[in-house]
Amino acid sequence: MALFKRRNTLDVDPFSDLLFNALLTFTFLFLMALLLMNPTAKSGIINPKAEFMITVSWPDNSPDDIDTWVEGPQGKLVWYSRPQTGLMHLDRDDRGMANDMQLIDGKEIINPLNQEVVTIRGRPPGDYTINVHYYRSQTLRPVPVTVYVAEVNPTLKVLHYATTTLERLGEEKTAVRFSITPDGQITDINTLQKSLVLGEKL
Repeated sequence: MALFKRRNTLDVDPFSDLLFNALLTFTFLFLMALLLMNPTAKSGIINPKAEFMITVSWPDNSPDDIDTWVEGPQGKLVWYSRPQTGLMHLDRDDRGMANDMQLIDGKEIINPLNQEVVTIRGRPPGDYTINVHYYRSQTLRPVPVTVYVAEVNPTLKVLHYATTTLERLGEEKTAVRFSITPDGQITDINTLQKSLVLGEKL
């Protein structure tokens, strides 16, 4: 009996073993390549690819239209009629309830959030001014506007967070101003008032 088992062991072909192991290795490498080509989606993670993010918001469901104006170095302006200049981008222009209707599965859904977002995708040195403007009103009432400015990279740092009230249609206020030095540092954060809307419309 022992002789029979020994003879079966000796009859194993080493080339077949090598071929089988190579096939296993190839299959493993193929599966790993598939996993790397199709990584698992990370839902809920947003990479804004920005150095600074400016968020302007006002009460949910408000039909009033508040506009964001941002002036960068050399007087370059971003606003609803010029959503991009240099490295500044108006990523979301909200017009109150005017553009908050969405069609989902054949049903009209209202997005109650009123929010505009501006990103600065670099650190050009110079002075920056962030203004809010009461552009259009259906209520003819004062509107509280919250302005949030954050330095996104390398880590999140809040530079400004405050609420100001626009009392009447056409009113413009400077929410915050700051400077970026040639080495990329933030300095001189203040709320000194400066009109951007009037100069652009002249």
